Amino acid sequence: MAPSPCFATREALVDALAVWVTQRFAAAVEAAHPDTAPPLVALYQTTANVLGVKVGWGFAMSQATSADPEVARVHGEVRDTCERLFRRARDAGVLRADVDIAWTRRVYYALIHEAAQNRDEKDADALATLVVDTLLRGAGTPHPDRL
Repeated sequence: MAPSPCFATREALVDALAVWVTQRFAAAVEAAHPDTAPPLVALYQTTANVLGVKVGWGFAMSQATSADPEVARVHGEVRDTCERLFRRARDAGVLRADVDIAWTRRVYYALIHEAAQNRDEKDADALATLVVDTLLRGAGTPHPDRL
């Protein structure tokens, strides 16, 4: 059995935890095959996988602003992967042709964040359904011309 790592400070421990959970976060995204699975399937699976990490490791995920360059690098790669997935979804007709990809990604991230904060529901699949449904259908009526 390997010895447990020792950390000189609490900050060093938190930074190491942030790197570790960021790697889990990236693995959750890649496990959904966002570049090869059908876009709607990849969107749902990515959402469920990420929510599983965020709900299970909330404190560590809250350290995503860690100064560690590895955390920034991984989050940048995940952002790029997300935007590629959204472009694929747009091209497949899942998203509108005129959708702003960067804005949609930011809204998607906000929906995931809010879903992970939900204290009543911890089932990642149920939360993923809520996030994807809200992203794709919004909260409006099917007849927006009735304003």
